[in-house]
Amino acid sequence: MPLMTRIETAISNAIAIGQGRGAVPGQLASALDYATSPGGARIRPTILMSVAMACGDDRPKVSDAAAASLELIHCASLVHDDLPCFDDADIRRGKPSVHKAYSEPLAVLTGDSLIILAFEILARQSALAPDRAAQLILTLSQRSGMPGGICAGQAWESEAEVDLSAYHQAKTGALFIAATQMGAVAAGQEPEPWFELGARIGEAFQVADDLRDALYDSETLGKPVGQDDLHGRPNAVSELGVQGAISRLKDILSGAIASIPSCPGEAALAEMVRRYAERLTPVAPTHHNV
Repeated sequence: MPLMTRIETAISNAIAIGQGRGAVPGQLASALDYATSPGGARIRPTILMSVAMACGDDRPKVSDAAAASLELIHCASLVHDDLPCFDDADIRRGKPSVHKAYSEPLAVLTGDSLIILAFEILARQSALAPDRAAQLILTLSQRSGMPGGICAGQAWESEAEVDLSAYHQAKTGALFIAATQMGAVAAGQEPEPWFELGARIGEAFQVADDLRDALYDSETLGKPVGQDDLHGRPNAVSELGVQGAISRLKDILSGAIASIPSCPGEAALAEMVRRYAERLTPVAPTHHNV
């Protein structure tokens, strides 16, 4: 089965569990699917699966569950990020954000339900691989909440003074660290050696996102642009300029490749990161004045 098909199947199966059967709130059940599809590039579960396969992928069902749960957390964070109390974004992935399509109360419940479902999907693997399931739950918890997960990342925006490194690692890097570590755990490996790779990919993604926010329009991105300037957030382009940020991005990705731990699929994983680097590096539009 092709990797993307495998990932989409795992996510669809997870959403079906979350929607349940019989007498359920139909609007919320519908919103769970709306919030997770179409799913964009599925970068985080792709990285997770690539690491799992590089480490042997001896329990594919566990890897599938890990990939689905990670993407559910990511989608939940997007639903919450778009709410009026945060980014107040009307568009996500080229269509109305969940609170615009379903209402603010249902958007809150959708994000909450996806978070809970993510951990349910992992818990369901306890009978098959109890030690791995427990470590996956722990890792995803650490990268989702406080003190260093995506909740902490969002909370930094409410502080008078921002620790830029901690902010970026929590807001953007946390789920990439989860991706590399959970991929290793799903295949029976220790998570710690995979921290640096995830952190570097996350840092690269943040710089690339800053570049896209500065260089592209909302139609190209499928979401509002200029959000960093609008909300007064620090970003790489304002600090380094466009060319400086692109140079920084390339340095980070080179370091990411060098940080890959020794594993049976090390060469294939390095090639995946190289391909990812090519896709990640934005090209400044010729008409844009920068």
